Amino acid sequence: MYKAVFIPLLISLSIMLIGCNSVKSEDQLPIEMVAFNSLTDEEQDLISVSPKDSIVKKETVTGDIESLVDDNYQKDNVYSVSFNHSQTGSSGNLVVLVDLDKKTVVGKGFIGK
Repeated sequence: MYKAVFIPLLISLSIMLIGCNSVKSEDQLPIEMVAFNSLTDEEQDLISVSPKDSIVKKETVTGDIESLVDDNYQKDNVYSVSFNHSQTGSSGNLVVLVDLDKKTVVGKGFIGK
């Protein structure tokens, strides 16, 4: 009798624990969505396909990127999220710079052309 109650209870508990662990990993938004959510409505309208249609790279804060980064940002590296097909007639692709924590946007602007 004891085994008949214990085994299903153990299986149920295991399933609940596995479910709880999967929720934690889903809490982290993809870096592309963190970048997209930081954009204004006008900037979001420039992205014709999907926020997933972007290139994510780890970059050193120099050159063009340095001019886009917030002055208070003191780290040497950022993730750049470059949204493909977001260029306008006079500018390159829209780029959002995200801290290495993958949650904090530290700059944005247009690079290239």
